[in-house]
Amino acid sequence: MRRLYQKIYFTIIASLLVVVAVSSAFWRIGFDQTPAGQAFEMAGELAAAALPPPDAPQALQSEAVARLAQRLDINLALYRADGTLIAHAGDSLPPPPRERRGWFRFRNGPVWSTRLPDGRAIVAQRPVRRGHPALGFLLMLGAIALAVALCAYPVVRGLTRRLERLQAAVETVGEGNLSARVVIKGRDEVARLAASFNRSAARIEELVNAHRLLLANASHELRTPLSRIQLAVELFQETGDPKYKTELQRNIAELDQLVDEILLASRLDATPALPAREAVDLLALTAEECARYDIAPRGKPVTVMGDPRLLRRLIRNLLENAKRHGKPPVQVELHRVGGNAVVDIMDAGEGIPESESERVFMPFHRLRAHSDGTGLGLALVRQIARLHGGDAVIATRPEASVCFRITLPHARSDV
Repeated sequence: MRRLYQKIYFTIIASLLVVVAVSSAFWRIGFDQTPAGQAFEMAGELAAAALPPPDAPQALQSEAVARLAQRLDINLALYRADGTLIAHAGDSLPPPPRERRGWFRFRNGPVWSTRLPDGRAIVAQRPVRRGHPALGFLLMLGAIALAVALCAYPVVRGLTRRLERLQAAVETVGEGNLSARVVIKGRDEVARLAASFNRSAARIEELVNAHRLLLANASHELRTPLSRIQLAVELFQETGDPKYKTELQRNIAELDQLVDEILLASRLDATPALPAREAVDLLALTAEECARYDIAPRGKPVTVMGDPRLLRRLIRNLLENAKRHGKPPVQVELHRVGGNAVVDIMDAGEGIPESESERVFMPFHRLRAHSDGTGLGLALVRQIARLHGGDAVIATRPEASVCFRITLPHARSDV
């Protein structure tokens, strides 16, 4: 049973079946297995010896019947062979005997009847002792409650135990331990809730760690241009040399770009999805950015759904990276692969080691040969691509040393 409601439903059905079984058992115990009937089975043969002969006076036979009924604590009646009553004793008169020997049911309960060797018939019935009418009803309700409790306890306890584990994990995460996870058991709604919690906790841990890393790296990266700006200001005040003013402007521009990229990276980390999408001609947008670097892109028009400003930033960062760290010629090519639009930006640089193919997309990570730049450009490229439902990777192309590949799902109307 994969669904929780099915488990609860079938538990109720099983409990009702147990209630029926318990009720049937009480019925059989109360009406079929009477201790008096079991004892009278052995006393039947003794009755013939204990009773006077058929031609004895009726008073003598009545006295013997009364004595036997008192001994056995039952209602007892003695009938002639023709069915007429000879004597009886007890709270009520048992019914006349039947042709078949043994048990039969009567309105006051089960009756036992047998024929004596002399033709007479003796009929026995356990006396009905009525207690308080509510007592039997309360006993039945108690039996039903016990049966339902026994059937439902394993399911209910198993459910609450898993919820307790989930609650403990939530409290642990709330106390600051973001690595806490829940052991997933089962395949019902609680299991899916635990899986959702684990995914959420992992995402929160990832975001918090990313923000911690961003804060630590940003404080380090901001210190460098600020130091250069401070030094340039002091030198310009002392000498008045215009070159320090130019250096000051360059450092301020670098600082402005770094702050802008830090803010954009933080905003993209906190954005689960694009707030709005529109159709973007990816070839036209790429051509506009390539014109800034005198590059002519190749390919056919491809329409994607997304934010044109972020997509423009994605293309610009890759082109800037190729210009700064690569070598000409820089080539840009657009094509389709299945349901995706693919943008390849290639250059003839020194290449990227395979061990660095993933690390280059980490914030503030730089290759040893590349000391300039903020280290956020490629991280923003991957963030923007994944926010649009695609990805950014390093691909292999025979005609280029370095190839950054962007994969984006194209619009359905463009298929």
